[in-house]
Amino acid sequence: MAAKKYPMVDRKVSDLIPYVNNSRIHSEEQVIQICSSIKEFGFTNPVLIDEENGIIAGHGRLMAAKKLKLKTVPCIVLAGLSEAQKKAYVIADNSIALNSSWDMDMLSREVEALQAEDFDLNLLGFDDDFMVTLFDDPAPESEPEQKPNGEEYHEVFNILVECDDENHQQKIYDELTQKGLKCRVQSL
Repeated sequence: MAAKKYPMVDRKVSDLIPYVNNSRIHSEEQVIQICSSIKEFGFTNPVLIDEENGIIAGHGRLMAAKKLKLKTVPCIVLAGLSEAQKKAYVIADNSIALNSSWDMDMLSREVEALQAEDFDLNLLGFDDDFMVTLFDDPAPESEPEQKPNGEEYHEVFNILVECDDENHQQKIYDELTQKGLKCRVQSL
């Protein structure tokens, strides 16, 4: 299946219409981060819109554009999407990105290289607590504790998920085990 190609256009900021049911929240702090990114790198990520200038993805970028008093922004017109597809993409655009993780060793090396170049690390978008973890030396490994009978203690980390009913419990169990997590069912 060939990828669809959508036209890139410039649109007046004042003509763009935010999706009224957008469930993604953009804090003032994040909007300022987006502003800083636009100032440093340019408007590199177009706003995705429908044929009537309704925003499908890029609400935070639009908020930043308004704060920066930009007159126009680059947009990609996702023509031909059904209403259901638009609603789904508004959610998917944000949620899919959350499904990735960081290679912490690689990220730490890259951030250290940027730091050595005196690059403004605030432009990366990480909060201070996360940045501290990147530069923390790992704790030295200690000898495992022993039980009185000579066996080693093994730490176990659990999460208890409260479910509405047995069907909900089964659904959560199935989702987690499909992701390769060890689970056990418990009823209290």
